[in-house]
Amino acid sequence: MPEPSTDSNQKTLKSILITGASGGFGLEYAKQLEPMGYTLILHGRDAARLQLTLDSLKHPERHSTILADLNARDGLTSLLAGVADADLYGLVNNAGFGIWGSFEKTGIVPQIDVIKTDLKAPIALAHALLPRLRANHGFIINVSSLAGESPLPYMSTYAAAKAALSYWSEALRIEMCGQISIVTLAPGPSPTGFRDVSGMPMGPGSFFRAASDMIVHASLNTLKKGGGYCVPGWRHKLLYLMQRTTPRSLALHLMAKHLRP
Repeated sequence: MPEPSTDSNQKTLKSILITGASGGFGLEYAKQLEPMGYTLILHGRDAARLQLTLDSLKHPERHSTILADLNARDGLTSLLAGVADADLYGLVNNAGFGIWGSFEKTGIVPQIDVIKTDLKAPIALAHALLPRLRANHGFIINVSSLAGESPLPYMSTYAAAKAALSYWSEALRIEMCGQISIVTLAPGPSPTGFRDVSGMPMGPGSFFRAASDMIVHASLNTLKKGGGYCVPGWRHKLLYLMQRTTPRSLALHLMAKHLRP
């Protein structure tokens, strides 16, 4: 991953937009990207938590924040307006959430919001920002999930969104080969607060949990190699192997038993 350009005062010119930067992987990306010399544009929809991310950095005065709800009608427009003048070098599509529970008994609004945040927003942002990213020979990191590797009863919409995100990201990586670098990050369970938001219960899958700093570090290493599909750490690689080798009919019943409310 090339170093950012600087002016005569050593102020960073090139910027990286991190969506969902108010916690979890977004916070970790901010901590690991800042030492590389970039100006960070931190996006979130919770002002207090976003400020905590900014305050946790060594040079908060170098960075900026943008408040925008990606599910709101003008959310994407507001976010894009906030980066209109930025010399963008990187985009980290990290914002996302899931809903746990019976599809029939869960409201349709939050189900559609999962699609908007986890799939529609990354695609729309990438499409709008590609010209600048390509001009800088920059990068995109799309934070997907191993949930996209197989259908998940009781988290059906989330798994569908992540499956589509991974497929789109990998296809775009080939289309943009030699122009920008693209990483599709597909982690398994991690203590990012996802369970608290989704309502998903703890269970046997906790064995596969991996630290968020390792996961982000693995994705940045993949970026240094030119991009690709990144399954971070041996625990997540083991889970990925199990997903690929277990017959789908059996996997569906096992996951239904594990996730059933």
